[in-house]
Amino acid sequence: MPLLVQPSLPVGRMATLAQPTIDAAGVLLRPWQQSDRPAVLTGYADPAIQRWHCRSMTDGEARDWIHSWPGRWRQETGAGWAVVDAGEVVGQVSLRRLDFRDGVAEVSYWVLPAARGRRIAPRALSAVTAWSFTALGLHRMELNHSTANPASCRVAEAAGFPLEGVKRREALHADGWHDMHMHARLDTDD
Repeated sequence: MPLLVQPSLPVGRMATLAQPTIDAAGVLLRPWQQSDRPAVLTGYADPAIQRWHCRSMTDGEARDWIHSWPGRWRQETGAGWAVVDAGEVVGQVSLRRLDFRDGVAEVSYWVLPAARGRRIAPRALSAVTAWSFTALGLHRMELNHSTANPASCRVAEAAGFPLEGVKRREALHADGWHDMHMHARLDTDD
């Protein structure tokens, strides 16, 4: 069936670019490296990250997770960055879902416990959003989190992602179904 609207972004737009390193107001976003496995393991061993991301990881799974990012970039299905502060990985930010037809991406993030409270997540989120709008040409970035996670709500709002609504019983967590807040930012937002 023919489409009556052209895709917002051409297929291959991201794959033709090298994944950049992005300055994020004092922290650095860079592609994952295998030497980052200890930080990934620490992250997915943290009870809060496990609770909200609904997963843990073995060393082999962390290796495979890091190894998957370049392929996801080339296939234009996702992009992940290590968030680095003073030479140490302190978190992650990623485009977990990309829709070039509609010019939309969904973003996710986490910060290691020792680095929380330093506004690292809002800085990383703001930087990857700005890059997604300017370099990729996306027009909308979405962020979803459990309504039981007020810290993520604060990160979203600090990064300029207003709350758009609640998706009822949208995500299954270890303790059951969670309502999810949906936040979004448009390329036309200030």
